Amino acid sequence: MRQWARRHLGKVVAGGALAVAGTALMVAVTLPGTAGAGETNDNGGAAASGTAAAGSAQRDAVPPEGVVEDAPEEGERGTGSDPLTDDELRRAEQIAMAGGLRASARDVEGDRGPQRLSTNLGEPDPSDAAGTNGHRRAEIVLYDYKSDAVITRTVDLTTGKIEDSTTARGVQPPPSQGELTEAARLLIGDRLGKDLKDDYRHATGKQLTDPGQLELSGMVFRKETVQRVPAALADCGTHRCLRIVAKVKKGPWIDTRAMVIDLSARTVGRLG
Repeated sequence: MRQWARRHLGKVVAGGALAVAGTALMVAVTLPGTAGAGETNDNGGAAASGTAAAGSAQRDAVPPEGVVEDAPEEGERGTGSDPLTDDELRRAEQIAMAGGLRASARDVEGDRGPQRLSTNLGEPDPSDAAGTNGHRRAEIVLYDYKSDAVITRTVDLTTGKIEDSTTARGVQPPPSQGELTEAARLLIGDRLGKDLKDDYRHATGKQLTDPGQLELSGMVFRKETVQRVPAALADCGTHRCLRIVAKVKKGPWIDTRAMVIDLSARTVGRLG
């Protein structure tokens, strides 16, 4: 293995659970053929035999070869336990921002408004056991980086009202993609990101300057999970801290697990 792949930090991970094939598996799909040229349906003549009629019906049901039918248009509102539509997701976030939250809270980049972590279909109203009132609810989870608080709001998408709102500190839900991106941006710009950038250059021959060059996943870090915590990470758990897992696009994994990014303080620390 090349020397750069054996670094203590930022090493390219090969084999085991992190091994990733460089080429996607191709799956061949054969669409059914159409009726032969010149075959038509006889709607005005004598009745066709049962076999011929069935064959004609099958041919009519098959789309022409190579034609992909468009997905059905998504409605503005779903029904029952259908997943939330795009319109419902946007409406849920707009409703949840009521009460001055957009002005008072801050997101992961420090901009106005809280960071959205997730939005899910809410539980139906217990008083509507038959599901006849048609009301749909959404539960939206937000993080306010100004107060380091998780805000969970349940909204009625029909009435536009907030039915329930809770605020908790010291609670750390899984990170959103936006948070992972910002964590990678902070790491790339920090002196502790040098090994990551070196390994990326060795793997690709290019400079790493932007999180968009990586595929990212990660997890929340709490100081209680390790025995020795550097002073720079002493607030993790109260602060929003992440460990990211980075992968070169169409390339190898790079081990960045020793790096912890404190998104609340916008600093980077190293374990071990």
